[in-house]
Amino acid sequence: MIEAGEKRRGLVVGGLVFSLVPIFYLHVVSAGQLNPVTDVISDYVFVNNGTGWLAATSLSLAAVSALLAVNLRGVGRSAQWLIGIWSAGLTVSTIFPTDPTGAPTSLSGYIHRYAGAVMFMALPAAGVLIARKIPALLGVAITASVSSAAFLVSHVSFAGFEARGLTERVLFASLYGLLFAIAALQVRRTS
Repeated sequence: MIEAGEKRRGLVVGGLVFSLVPIFYLHVVSAGQLNPVTDVISDYVFVNNGTGWLAATSLSLAAVSALLAVNLRGVGRSAQWLIGIWSAGLTVSTIFPTDPTGAPTSLSGYIHRYAGAVMFMALPAAGVLIARKIPALLGVAITASVSSAAFLVSHVSFAGFEARGLTERVLFASLYGLLFAIAALQVRRTS
């Protein structure tokens, strides 16, 4: 019989994989409309049916991240809370979409932007805290932290900086890597 912890870990890994499917789909169907080097992931809401597909990615990622936080044992409450803040930030940024590039920033756009800033700081910070207990996570936690800092700095006005989309995709790859690593190492640690 499979115990509850094993089921939750299976749900986390399966949910992480599932959350990747809609975003990969959006990358494929938006070819020629959006540039993955210059356009941020939030801009997929402007692709045909993009709002639903992007919400599927964000909300499933938020749900499995929250489940991962609940499933963590022995890494400290702070790390669990930070993963919860990441999950909440994903949810808030889904409910309040971004504005089109070049348009004045609306209230929804401001909420989206600041929820994103908070979530992009929270998950890497959780990774660093968890790495204190599980040193094998240190490399991926540092990569996520550096990627997060690079993406957040890319929003400061730099003359001619055009790779914000690429910077965000590198960040998301490192955050997914961090989530998969936490799930995998937590399984080994509790087995």
